[in-house]
Amino acid sequence: MDVHHTMLEMGDKAVAAARQLTLLGTRRKNLILEAMADSLEANRAQIKEANARDMAAGRAGGLTDAMLDRLFLTDKRMDSIIHAVRALVGLKDPVGQKISRWIRPNGLIIQKVRVPIGVIGIIFESRPNVTVDAAALCFKTSNAVILRGGREALESNMALVEALQTGGARKGLPADSIQLITTTDHDAVRELVQLEGRVDLIIPRGGEKLIRAVTQQAHVPVIKHYKGVCYVYVDQAANQEMALNIIENAKCSRPGVCNAIEKVLVHQAIAAEFLPKLAARLSAQRVEIRGDEGVRAIVPSVTAAREEDWVEEYLDLILAVGITPGVEEAIAFINKHGSHHSDAIISEEEAAQNLFSQQVDSACVYTNASTRFTDGAEFGMGAEIGISTDKLHARGPMGLEELTTYKYIIHGHGQIRE
Repeated sequence: MDVHHTMLEMGDKAVAAARQLTLLGTRRKNLILEAMADSLEANRAQIKEANARDMAAGRAGGLTDAMLDRLFLTDKRMDSIIHAVRALVGLKDPVGQKISRWIRPNGLIIQKVRVPIGVIGIIFESRPNVTVDAAALCFKTSNAVILRGGREALESNMALVEALQTGGARKGLPADSIQLITTTDHDAVRELVQLEGRVDLIIPRGGEKLIRAVTQQAHVPVIKHYKGVCYVYVDQAANQEMALNIIENAKCSRPGVCNAIEKVLVHQAIAAEFLPKLAARLSAQRVEIRGDEGVRAIVPSVTAAREEDWVEEYLDLILAVGITPGVEEAIAFINKHGSHHSDAIISEEEAAQNLFSQQVDSACVYTNASTRFTDGAEFGMGAEIGISTDKLHARGPMGLEELTTYKYIIHGHGQIRE
């Protein structure tokens, strides 16, 4: 069977499974999740053997050390994967939640109710934990899921999905609720994202190149997160020690993640005082600063910033720093050059805080806090499927609620429209 017909068949099976999933109550879903976690534990040895085969193939194929690290399933990472599935049991099920209810003058009772999206396709790279996170999150929200991981993790992903399917089936997981695309043919991705009428949403997780390719090919809605070009603006009314601490944390704690900052803008009134302190703090952390002309006039040792430095996502110990006349100019610069992910103002002045919060067009806007908090767990969601820089239908960290949509349920007693 060719890739086209294989994907059509998977889509049809997913649609059938999605209908069955709507019949499961929260208690049954939680029993299934517990059984999935137990199965992952029981099959730990087989999963690690599969992962070892992927690691060996990756080394032979020239995967970088960073890629190999993301691929490797240590016992600690397996513990974390299993814990994440069990943790979903304790999270509130949004499916069936009544968002609002009202009665019309003609007696119609209108309810707005949360429902599953239906069938979700998730395309991702490298990290096998995403396989389990995505499958479990989609299941908790009664969505069928079709997973497409990277070829470098195929053996690991097959073992993980088999464990989820086998364990879940013991407690009533509908067949084909969780499917994995096992062909490494690139056409499979194109076919998946063009399954109109069978797939309701695509969520790509990976680098900008992957996400742009998926978006260009897709015929079904895609939730995107191109990159995290996050800014911090240090206002003239900033507590400067606080600013130094926040910038160091947001840049240095994990420079390779999307919620790490890549740029800093400093109010011209405090630049001469603040920038030498910032340079000293960051040089101790081996951060390369790339500064505009104003910054280099104050700290001549920094590298000259290029135009592209204001839009580039480094994912490394590199930071572009510029001087700005004030909060309004900082807002305009961030809205033009940032990626609408997470941006912060450091200021003790309420008017500046309010203006920045209202006018910066990003998914997450911080006042006097590190952008590193942009994360489902840190927001108290318990888990996340990813972070969206789109505006529709989800924005920012996507938890269980963001994996649902809604419909209107209307009760009448014979009303007809005049």
